[in-house]
Amino acid sequence: MSALQKPKFKPLNHSECAGAPILKRLWDRFDFSLLLTQSGIMKRNGTPSWLICFLYVVGLVSNCPSVVQMAQLADKDALLKAMFQPWKLAQYTLSRFFTKGFAWTTFGKKRVARLQQDPLTALANGDVVNLDDTHSAHPFAKKLPFLSWLYDHSTKVYVWATNLVVLQAVLKSGLEYPLFYRIWHKPETKGEGLTKIDLAKQMLLMLRESVSSRLWVAMDRWYLCKHFFSFLEENNFDWVTKAKRNTALFRKVIEPGTRRERYVPLTPVMLIREVFKQLARQATSGLSSISIPGIYMKRPYTTVNRKGKQVTKQRYVQVAAVVAMRLKEDEFTESDSIQAEQEEDPATYKGAYLLISNRYDVPKDVVKTYAKRWRIEVFFRAAKQELAFEKCHSESEAHHHAHFELLFAAETLLAVALFELNKEKTSDDEGYTHGEMVRGLFHTRCQVRVNNHKGIQRISIDCDTQVQQFARLIELFWPEHYLMLLWATPKPDIYQGLPRTA
Repeated sequence: MSALQKPKFKPLNHSECAGAPILKRLWDRFDFSLLLTQSGIMKRNGTPSWLICFLYVVGLVSNCPSVVQMAQLADKDALLKAMFQPWKLAQYTLSRFFTKGFAWTTFGKKRVARLQQDPLTALANGDVVNLDDTHSAHPFAKKLPFLSWLYDHSTKVYVWATNLVVLQAVLKSGLEYPLFYRIWHKPETKGEGLTKIDLAKQMLLMLRESVSSRLWVAMDRWYLCKHFFSFLEENNFDWVTKAKRNTALFRKVIEPGTRRERYVPLTPVMLIREVFKQLARQATSGLSSISIPGIYMKRPYTTVNRKGKQVTKQRYVQVAAVVAMRLKEDEFTESDSIQAEQEEDPATYKGAYLLISNRYDVPKDVVKTYAKRWRIEVFFRAAKQELAFEKCHSESEAHHHAHFELLFAAETLLAVALFELNKEKTSDDEGYTHGEMVRGLFHTRCQVRVNNHKGIQRISIDCDTQVQQFARLIELFWPEHYLMLLWATPKPDIYQGLPRTA
């Protein structure tokens, strides 16, 4: 009778990050390592800071919830071990690095400025900047200085969370990527500290340091503030938002006898009812809209009176009033954004809403721009489901800043890859979603083999068959040589091939 030997476990050269070379190529394209150094995010000795940050980006794409799992991934993953040699990244290396207070805001500014130098990602006239806020729950801590006691609309409970105000860019080409974020701290006394609108102003001024084009700002009704509208127009921004039920609007009329101008007060619901029958007769599916001309809004302005004192007065300013139906956000009952507990309801009538904007001369663009606002909600959902947005449970505020900035950097790389992947699609049914690309390419298994061919060492990467559908990305961004994967300065007499047919 033949003896049955016990199983032997051989170390297999398997990897779960088949798309890491593509991430590395995109990382080098936008000079993120250089930007980290220019921002002062560096170490005196040991593992280079840019290598640690790249591992963190790979860990976010792999949905690792902690630096412990990221260190384990770098230690066991065959492809990452080949990329990170000769360094060995441990958990304490990552923990000590990310708990230091580096200038992550400076890195974010330099990242956005670098994106404006690339023709693919540069913002141009007519592009959209989405403004919204969300939160990152921290269920294992409370009363930390950077946490706030907030109401979670998805779970209907209060949680300790970090409240983020976020800007996202949506280009006319279809490319979208995150810009900046700011953490809002809930004040102990109402009315103190910076508001979310103040944080939004700070980020928009930061954007103006690298972008001079005339841009749209699309926001939900929470940010409907007349002083904020004046700020946007002064800084060459156009704005669009959804009207509230209590928004004060006026219609300009000419009295028949005296020919004098008079402004008649109206409510948004009244305007919606005026054109609802005409709107309902339009297409039964898809977005439909009707513009109402001659609508005004009172706006404050500062002037000097006869006594030489500055006073605030009101004047009538014409605005675009567009009634729209079947918006994308109406298909979802709950939004991922954070709203005030006692906010005013939106102006609605039988599923129709009123959009207002300063661009009364282009009402069609107003509707198209506001329709793009939903993309920031999609970004929040993808970041929480696929990029471990809410899985940073560190008690260090510096680590949270690093987490969010590197997550924005990771999403920038993925956004460029997704745009190139779907560039040649001819309909909405074609192409791939964000999740399909992450799971099918950047987080799929492969086998790493090293062999010699005519005296030249080659590394072959055997991927799963599902990677074939991402052949366009491999053709565009796969490194031609193995040296392009390394982070050290290689010897000039070493050449290792990395075939594109891997």
